[in-house]
Amino acid sequence: MRGMMLGMLAETHIHSGAGRSEGFVDLPVAREAVTSYPVIAGSSLKGALRDAARERGMDESIFGDQDRAGDVLVSDARLLLLPVRSLTGSYRWVTCPHILERLSRDMRLCGISDGFEGASVERGKACCTDDLNQIFLEEREFQRSNGIDGALIDALKKMVPHKQTASRLERQLVIISDDDFGWFASYGLPVIARNKLDDNKKSKNLWYEEALAPDTLMYAMVFERKDGALGKVQSMFETKPYLQLGGNETVGMGWFAVKIQKQGEGR
Repeated sequence: MRGMMLGMLAETHIHSGAGRSEGFVDLPVAREAVTSYPVIAGSSLKGALRDAARERGMDESIFGDQDRAGDVLVSDARLLLLPVRSLTGSYRWVTCPHILERLSRDMRLCGISDGFEGASVERGKACCTDDLNQIFLEEREFQRSNGIDGALIDALKKMVPHKQTASRLERQLVIISDDDFGWFASYGLPVIARNKLDDNKKSKNLWYEEALAPDTLMYAMVFERKDGALGKVQSMFETKPYLQLGGNETVGMGWFAVKIQKQGEGR
């Protein structure tokens, strides 16, 4: 069964909701049950791909319907790089060894050569390409540890749709420990206040919703159950490499730029 990967760079805020409130946040994003990493369910992604095919006047039957499974299998969209504010630069793309290990396994599952070594970093330390002794992420300070494997940076660049954006990866990428990353994934996402006004311009309903920030990088896997199905998915993004999913489309949220990486590619 052939597979390919969709690199998904958030162009706007993304809200793929969990459907229940948590603490003061009325509408949190969906998270993986075990890791608490933000995630977009495969069913939501598959529905967005079907809508995109319909909008482009292409064959949407490959994504199936209520009575038929369709010709492709679509995984959850998994978190890869999380943008985090930093005093040492506007922001950093942050990830952790566990996410990189999972990326390596998923690339092999799709038949794509990863070519990079696994990362290792202690709690309170950060791997980066800077010569700085300390890195500040939000209000937290990290001591610089090792550098970053150039092969890993090259592999991540292949997931980013824009060349100019990808060129910033080398100087903005930071790898921290799984425990430290878990804190940012749980508590470091933007929370947006929204308000509904009555006829007298007074607040009628104030609520808070969590979102993934622009420049968040995610990826998903797509496998074909019928020969030629992957080619049809790929052709969807040849002229318009964008996909809208999640809530709040009418206020400009939910746009990803998409880059496809196929079997036989990679290092």
